Amino acid sequence: MRESRLEKIWKSYKFSIILLGSIFIGSMIGVKMGPKAKMFKPLGDLFINGMFTIVVPLVFVTISSSISSMTDMARLKKILKTLLVVFVSTGAVASILILCVVYLYPPATGVVLNVSASETLKPFSTGEQIVSALTVTDFPLLISRKNMLPLIIFSLVFGACVNKIGEKGKIISKGLDALADVFLKIVDLLMLYAPIGLGAYFAALIGEYGQELLGSYARALAIYYPLCLVYFVTAFPIYAYIAGGKNGVKSLKHIIPPAITAVATQSSLATLPVNLEACENIGVPKDIREIVLPIGATAHMDGTVLSTILKISFLFGIFQVPFEGIGTYVSAILLSIAGGVVMSGVPGGGLIGEMLIVTMYGFPPEAFPIIATIGYLVDPPATMINASGDTVAAMLVARFVEGKNWLDDKFNGKES
Repeated sequence: MRESRLEKIWKSYKFSIILLGSIFIGSMIGVKMGPKAKMFKPLGDLFINGMFTIVVPLVFVTISSSISSMTDMARLKKILKTLLVVFVSTGAVASILILCVVYLYPPATGVVLNVSASETLKPFSTGEQIVSALTVTDFPLLISRKNMLPLIIFSLVFGACVNKIGEKGKIISKGLDALADVFLKIVDLLMLYAPIGLGAYFAALIGEYGQELLGSYARALAIYYPLCLVYFVTAFPIYAYIAGGKNGVKSLKHIIPPAITAVATQSSLATLPVNLEACENIGVPKDIREIVLPIGATAHMDGTVLSTILKISFLFGIFQVPFEGIGTYVSAILLSIAGGVVMSGVPGGGLIGEMLIVTMYGFPPEAFPIIATIGYLVDPPATMINASGDTVAAMLVARFVEGKNWLDDKFNGKES
């Protein structure tokens, strides 16, 4: 009986265990070798570059094929409306949580930093940034991962137009669907190399930057890293229960590979192929996962929401300004949600969001490199929350589009 249980656990978590094992071994190599471990970085870059290479065509074919094959366009509107509500709602929960934490444990307490001068910040041009976020100046720029939001918009429009032309469009729709299967098969092949690639990447990462975690930012990191873990093991199960009851919570085992990939690659886009596979294994309907996940990789950033308020609170503490008052809290929440849902789609959105923090609260330009450094150091766990949260968001969207029993058929089928 015990052996069968172990076999069941191994079968369910085999890939996750292998990934975690390879990352642990890589990290130990990084600790042992120090900066010399950078020699392993090319092996990690092979995996990451492969993921980045596949993500642009994958986004295009998955979104456009899902929309082009839809017979009920009212369903598309419902998916998009639900998606927006879910993204904003989870962002609001994350912002309230981090506000409570930084109130109890101010991240800048006892921190002494030598604030060095930096270049004058460029003013934030709202109109120009919105245009840059939504459009590109030439078609070749559309097929770059640096312009994902324009690509998503183009894919939505392309799929809708294929749908609109009726019978002629069915040929194109079937072709797009076949292409989606081809690219997902390429992802399967890439994931065979993932244990080696991610292990090597972690060896180089820990070897080169491990000492930075012991510097002046240690208190902020000591708050943020455990908080992300707590959010992962508490908020996600709650969302999963809302999405599918006990079956939804059971399905969370599938978000472990995306979470691990996100920590290693520090990119929601690079994690997108793994997320698509996770949602398929969970049972999220094809059209929902192929719309929610690509958009979520660009515009659903609960980890960014958490880090934004951490940065704001840290700056308040560094410059000895009390981080208190309803106005301060509300502005921090709005800015963090904007950073997580809107600014992530703007080219250079992370840095622009940090510039907004500095300019909105009237901090001197010297504040920018301080929070830019924090942004870099908290990126791994933030990306983990961002990327794996997309899978949970897709489950929530499925719940409100398909109904509360959307997971029951899959689990009942397994039991029978």
